[in-house]
Amino acid sequence: MGAAAISRAQFLRGDFSGRASPIRPPWGLPEAEFVDRCTRCADCISACPQHILQKGRGGFPQVDFSRGECLFCGDCTRVCTPGALAMGRPQDTVSEPWPIKASIGKRCLTTRGVECRSCGDHCEADAIRFQLVVGGAAAPLLDQTACNGCGACYGACPVQAIELGGSYSNQGV
Repeated sequence: MGAAAISRAQFLRGDFSGRASPIRPPWGLPEAEFVDRCTRCADCISACPQHILQKGRGGFPQVDFSRGECLFCGDCTRVCTPGALAMGRPQDTVSEPWPIKASIGKRCLTTRGVECRSCGDHCEADAIRFQLVVGGAAAPLLDQTACNGCGACYGACPVQAIELGGSYSNQGV
C-alpha cells in the first residue's frame, strides 16, 4: 500500500497517516492541493447560509457540524475564486461533495436500552433507519451508501455518538 499524501502542517503535527485532516468545505480539493490553493480569504465562510464554516488551524476554512448541517447549496464554491473548492468543473471526476460519511459510536443511547431516534428523525437522506429489537430499544442501522455526510444527525444526537469522517485520499479533482 502506498504512502498517503499529507500536508506540511500534518507532517509538523506528527499526523503521518493523514487521518487528522479537518473537514474542509464541500467539493474541496485533496488536502495538500486545497492548502496550496486556498488564500484564506474567508469568502466561503461568509457565503455559507448555515454558518457551519469557520476559520480553523492556519486560517483555513473547516466545517463545524456542531453549528448545523451542510445543505450542499454550493454558495461556498461559487465564491471560491482561487479554486480550492471545485464544484462543476469539466475536469472534475468526483460528483459527490465529499467522501464524508456518518458512523454511530458505542455511546448511542440504544446500546443502553434507551429509545432514541433523534439521528434518524433528522436524516433527510433516509440513511439511518431503525430495526426493532424484542424487549429492547430499536437499534439504528446506517446505510453508508445513502449517507451524504451532511451532518444533520451529528447535532441531533443528545450524547454525541455520531462521528463524521472519511478519507480524502480517494477524492480526485
